[in-house]
Amino acid sequence: MKILLFGRGVIATQYGWAFDKAGHQVEFYVRPGKKAQLGQDVRLRIYDGRSSFRGVLVQETWNTRLTEELRSGYDLILVSVQHYQLQPVIDLLADKIGSATVLLFNNVWDEPQQVAAKLPSRQLVWGFPTAGGGYDQQGTLNGSLLKGVTIGTLGEGEKSRQQAVTELFHSAGFGVKISPDFRSYLFGHFALNAALHREILKGGQDLAASLNVLQTSLFWRNVQLNLQELIPVLKARGVDLKASPDLKLLSVPPGLLSLVMRIALRFFPVVKQIFLAHANPVELQSYGKDVVATAAGLNINLPRLSSTGALG
Repeated sequence: MKILLFGRGVIATQYGWAFDKAGHQVEFYVRPGKKAQLGQDVRLRIYDGRSSFRGVLVQETWNTRLTEELRSGYDLILVSVQHYQLQPVIDLLADKIGSATVLLFNNVWDEPQQVAAKLPSRQLVWGFPTAGGGYDQQGTLNGSLLKGVTIGTLGEGEKSRQQAVTELFHSAGFGVKISPDFRSYLFGHFALNAALHREILKGGQDLAASLNVLQTSLFWRNVQLNLQELIPVLKARGVDLKASPDLKLLSVPPGLLSLVMRIALRFFPVVKQIFLAHANPVELQSYGKDVVATAAGLNINLPRLSSTGALG
């Protein structure tokens, strides 16, 4: 399959590497001027969790193919950017996708179909990665790539395109779960991120500095209280709470969550790397700001998520 990935960010680069290793033709679109700035080579230090729960450490320099032109002829265009960057990307792609399937592999808090309205709905597939990390100051991508991905459609997406995307991930060693209510999946996950990041940002901490706090029952109890505060917002937006696996966290005892985190951080480098390598505090702050703005528009008060310091 001929694949164009939008940008050479953390998520796109790791999945692009996996697709390339599986024999697919991979290219990255970058903004004019970025090709010379980035260079073709990217240094990888990633834990590959597709074949091992602990993750297999991969350290290599990967020679990528970059383009500054959006041309036709691709089978798939994969978009995975920060949620606040998605609309401008779709605006740019609107008349340039040809017959390609577009996989929006992304967090979304605005109405998904409105965000993607400029793209033909029949060519859209929606998905969500299980990966993370960040680039360090030397330009090395320190990341983690886990086995599972979630795929769904909204509106009139063609089943054949969803199947082709599913087969692509299978060919690269990923497991695929199909979500029949992907809108609820996305909004539930976004709410969990907002609840989690609110606790991380208290005191001006980032993910790497919060490893000890993440292992306490108090941390997870506060995350649950934050998430519970967002339930009226989700209900007001018509979210099926049962369709969001992330909301099941509300029924898990905080002590058990802290135990699971302690085990994960100690014995599973593929998990620990996600927290250690994350390098975008602006992203963390954006979740709380967005849910608070939405709640205000619905006349719903969020005292915990609106409190001083909670939004970074």
